[in-house]
Amino acid sequence: MVRIAIVEDDKKYQEQINDYLLRYQKEFEVQIEISTFEDGTKIEENYRPVFDIILMDIEMPLMDGMTAAKRIRSVDSEVVIIFITNMAKYAIRGYEVHALDFVLKPINYFMFILKMDNAMKMVHRKEGKCLLLNLENGIKKLSTGDIYYIEVINHSLYYHTIEGVIRYWGTLKDIETQLEGVPFKRCNTCYLVNLKYVSGVLQNTVVVAGEKLQLSRSKKKEFMQAVANYIGGIK
Repeated sequence: MVRIAIVEDDKKYQEQINDYLLRYQKEFEVQIEISTFEDGTKIEENYRPVFDIILMDIEMPLMDGMTAAKRIRSVDSEVVIIFITNMAKYAIRGYEVHALDFVLKPINYFMFILKMDNAMKMVHRKEGKCLLLNLENGIKKLSTGDIYYIEVINHSLYYHTIEGVIRYWGTLKDIETQLEGVPFKRCNTCYLVNLKYVSGVLQNTVVVAGEKLQLSRSKKKEFMQAVANYIGGIK
């Protein structure tokens, strides 16, 4: 599932982009979940890093797309941003927020799918591994990119994910082995955190997708180094 946000104040363009995404989904057989916002303030306020791609208009009345993108980037270094604009000179500033590309208005479907293909390739490269969970109602394929953190309670694992909490069996040590090469790190003996969703570290607390988890003294130095390496792109 690829989660896409449309941030566009013009209802006509908002509907056109939505229609293009539905058409793209059907033609290329990908699963897309679409959310729409009519202004930068609407997506920036209480933002949580749940989107894979943001299609962002630049000129909006309350908060322009560039300002919104900068604020989003402060808590989400992974989301793919594509600007929507009628003036290319504005989109050139996209490098400031590491935007992938821009789409010019009026929007041509052929050009749109070219931009989407590039965005999808980037999303898939970031997805990482998948875990197969043998649940009571069948096998679930869980992308590591959808996991906020994994918690152990009384010998049971709780996967805190974009879709909710999944209870499973196993140990954090076993999961750490499975997740080798994927940016997960323990912040204490009970939590294995996806560094993608770390938005802040406050004294002995780690903020993960809006939740505060305890950061133990023994794990703090190693965890902070892992966060710094992740932000800096060091594996």
